[in-house]
Amino acid sequence: MGTIVSVQVVGHGASQRARRERQRGVDRAIGWFTHIESVCTRFDANSELRQLSSRIGETVAVSDVLFEAVQFAVAVADATDGAFDPTVGHRLEARGFNREHRTGAVVRSGVEAADDVSFRDVVLNANTRTITLNKPLLLDLGAVAKGLAIDMAARELSAFANFAIDAGGDLFLAGENADGGVWRVGIRDPRDSTQLLETICITDTAVCTSGDYERPGHMVNMRNAEASRLASVSVVAPSAMVADALATAAFVLGPTDGVALLKAHDVSALLVTSGLERITTHGWPADVRSHD
Repeated sequence: MGTIVSVQVVGHGASQRARRERQRGVDRAIGWFTHIESVCTRFDANSELRQLSSRIGETVAVSDVLFEAVQFAVAVADATDGAFDPTVGHRLEARGFNREHRTGAVVRSGVEAADDVSFRDVVLNANTRTITLNKPLLLDLGAVAKGLAIDMAARELSAFANFAIDAGGDLFLAGENADGGVWRVGIRDPRDSTQLLETICITDTAVCTSGDYERPGHMVNMRNAEASRLASVSVVAPSAMVADALATAAFVLGPTDGVALLKAHDVSALLVTSGLERITTHGWPADVRSHD
């Protein structure tokens, strides 16, 4: 996924047995990142996602992981009328976003997709857990796969009550920190990585950020070629997959439509414009310290 993942479990005892339980839990949690990447990456010809792209017009039974990721990505695409669209893989390849993050090798899928493909060409059947691609296309699940991995890791750690998962700055925080209080999260200045705009206090929730300083990956507005007038969007939501996807979708939509999307889905968010103006939606954590 091109990111560093860290997991912190607070408390749970100091005995050797407790330490072993913690380590097993952390290992299982980290394992979800490896597994979900192996299923959902477009950079590996052997991934389930790439195998699906080679079976155009076929109704293909897929794993629960791939089905959930594609189903959610298509739902967000529908909610944004295609501004966010997971069928953007071939366009990203054409723009040069086709290097495998670990090796640096250029990856060419060989998928010859038409310019008019969209999420509407992806047909899902929830009863049979099947996916049909009606046209040649390459899916890119960069905006949902990491969030899904965070959520699955959080499920593995739920028995520990107090923990933090950090996947390249996208977070799930549960219970209390090591000082016995809620977790404090810094929202970085999108123009200065050494500075914070705000610090928020949250627990039992996820917070994910999309910004123009990130690796572009999935930052393509399929409805409008103009660049977003936003520098970053941070979303707080019960699920990291929701927070990650909606942050990306709001970023590509821009300030007006992005705020409307976030309000429609009743999530709290901080949007920072290219001029560093801050826009918040209802419910943005009240316990906030500004770093102006």
